[in-house]
Amino acid sequence: MKIRGERECQECGTRWAYYETGSVECPQCGSLHSVGVGERTEHTDSPATLDLTPVRNRIDADPLREIASEAADACREYAQKRGFIDAGELRPLSETYVAAVELQHVGAHVAREMRVDDPTERYFYELLGGADAGDRPTPEEVPNALRAPYGLAMATAIERYQGDVRTYLDANPNADARRLSGRIRDHRKRIEALDGDVDPADANRLVHAARELGSFVTGEESAAVRAENWLTGIEDVDT
Repeated sequence: MKIRGERECQECGTRWAYYETGSVECPQCGSLHSVGVGERTEHTDSPATLDLTPVRNRIDADPLREIASEAADACREYAQKRGFIDAGELRPLSETYVAAVELQHVGAHVAREMRVDDPTERYFYELLGGADAGDRPTPEEVPNALRAPYGLAMATAIERYQGDVRTYLDANPNADARRLSGRIRDHRKRIEALDGDVDPADANRLVHAARELGSFVTGEESAAVRAENWLTGIEDVDT
């Protein structure tokens, strides 16, 4: 949505950047009486930090299902706050965001299961160990029990990113980017139709393609070729 990026307190006159705080509360006097000033700009992001340290600190004290549930909730809250348009500029699909969405899905799956096999438990803890730094296990490490949650997580991250890409393209038209985005969308819908149960390598390739789409949209011409290569990798396997 388009918002005014600067606010002015009606009590003390302080001005601050709404893009940085995401709050209408005056940082000087605490008043909630403020008004937006300046031109409206497209902005979908909100300040948020993913810190899974409190969850990791409970690993030795609490059952796996509780740890998984708490991790999923923390990642869900983080992902809901984040967007990809910051003061009119399209931002990349970050590794931390993708890892957070993956941990949200994997954690929710583990929390629901009555029994979790050893490969699934190891994968969950490895993901929990590095998600807030954008570190994820490789697609080759995804156990069979997590294929569907993994695939759905990648599709979800891509869908949310593409939503903001479409919004950005409404104001910055690019027919080639629209066509490329359409190919990514078609692959994403296939993953969704299969409830995420696809080769994790293919789902990961699509994330890379979406990331390159963002780079192409923001002016890096060679990124279109890289996105095409990632998509060709999926299509070659499908044939």
